[in-house]
Amino acid sequence: MVLEGRASCRSLTLLRREGTGFERPRFWRMKPHRRILKQPVVLLVEDEPLVRLTQVDILREAEFWVVEAQDADEAFELLKARPDISAVLTDVNMPGSIDGFEFARLVRQGWPEVGVLVISGKTGPGPGDLPPDASFLHKPVRPAALVAALQEVMATRANGSLTPET
Repeated sequence: MVLEGRASCRSLTLLRREGTGFERPRFWRMKPHRRILKQPVVLLVEDEPLVRLTQVDILREAEFWVVEAQDADEAFELLKARPDISAVLTDVNMPGSIDGFEFARLVRQGWPEVGVLVISGKTGPGPGDLPPDASFLHKPVRPAALVAALQEVMATRANGSLTPET
């Protein structure tokens, strides 16, 4: 069953119980449309549901394919499972064992080809907080500025800025 709102691109998929376990609906096995395959994939790491919903809508409107996580632990699992992720957009303050700055540094070490954009409404980066070639934006962020910053970090990583860190 898919439920969609008029003002949002969100959908809810319910699993149905058949036999002894949960089974995914038949349409989960369908291949994505060709247009979707050409969209850059952005991993959005944000713990506040309403902020995340707003950012997802902005990014989808700008033709990004968005994968969501509410903390760094969930985001690492998605990075391991999704080699098609082009950029990470992370908040600084989030639950879990590490903050957005540490998460950004670990992403740069483990996935150097992925662009990194850090955003926060509460704190700015100090010396050494951001990894090389990462960007920072203060919240609130205008939609056009958010999209432009994401495109910039993806272009920086795509243009051979993959220098090994010492």
